[in-house]
Amino acid sequence: MGNSLSIVLITLNSERYLPKVLESCLFAQEIVIVDSGSTDNTKKIAQKFGARFIHQGWLGFGRQKQFAVEQARNDWVFVLDSDEIIPEELQQEIISTLENPKFKAYKVPRLNYFFGRPIKTCGLYPDYTIRLFNCQFARFSDDKVHEKVLYDGPLGKLKNHLIHFAYESVDEFIEKQNRYSSLAKKPNRLKAIFSPKWTFFQKFILQRGFLDGWHGYLIAKLYSQYTFWKYIKS
Repeated sequence: MGNSLSIVLITLNSERYLPKVLESCLFAQEIVIVDSGSTDNTKKIAQKFGARFIHQGWLGFGRQKQFAVEQARNDWVFVLDSDEIIPEELQQEIISTLENPKFKAYKVPRLNYFFGRPIKTCGLYPDYTIRLFNCQFARFSDDKVHEKVLYDGPLGKLKNHLIHFAYESVDEFIEKQNRYSSLAKKPNRLKAIFSPKWTFFQKFILQRGFLDGWHGYLIAKLYSQYTFWKYIKS
C-alpha cells in the first residue's frame, strides 16, 4: 500500500474554480484548506467536498502555505493553488509515485491558461515547481510573495502537468500583478528604465512568445509592465 496523501490549499474568495479544483483532489486521503477570511461560498464548497476548513489570518504567501502544510495529517503533501486542477493523468502518476517514492520531493510541470488559451511559450511552460513532498524534509520559505519550497536533497520530476487558470482577462492580470509588484517592490530607477525592455525581449523573442501571436505579445507586454511597477514603487 502506498503512502497516504494530503492535498493542501490556501483560499480567499476562491469560489470561481474551487468545485473543479476539489473534484480533482478527491483521489487523495485528505484535503486541507486554510482560508484567510472568505466572504463568498468558498467554505460551503469546501464542506461539500469533505475538506477540512481552517481559518487563519493572512501571514503572507510563504508562511500561509507553511501553516497549511503543518495542518496536514500525512507526511506526504501536494500543495495546490485554488485556481489549479490535477488532471487524471497526473493523479495516476502521483498515486503510482507514492507506492514507492524514490525521492523526498518532486517538482511538477504546470500548463498556464492566459485569457482562455493554454500558453507554452514566453517561458511559461513547463514552469516546474516543487509541489509533492514529504513535509518532514521540506518546508516553504517565509517570502511574502514568490514563495518557494526549501529542500536541498535529490529531487524527483513528474511528467504530467497541472492545469493553472492563470488569468481570465487583462483587467484581472493588471489587478493581481499590481498587488504582487507592491509586495515584491525593489526601488531602482535604473532598472525601472531598462529591465522592462529586457523582459519584453526575453519573453516575446528569446522565449518565442511570437509563436502565440497576439496572446504572446500581450503576455510579454504585461510582464514588462509588472517589471516596471516592481522597480518604480517605493
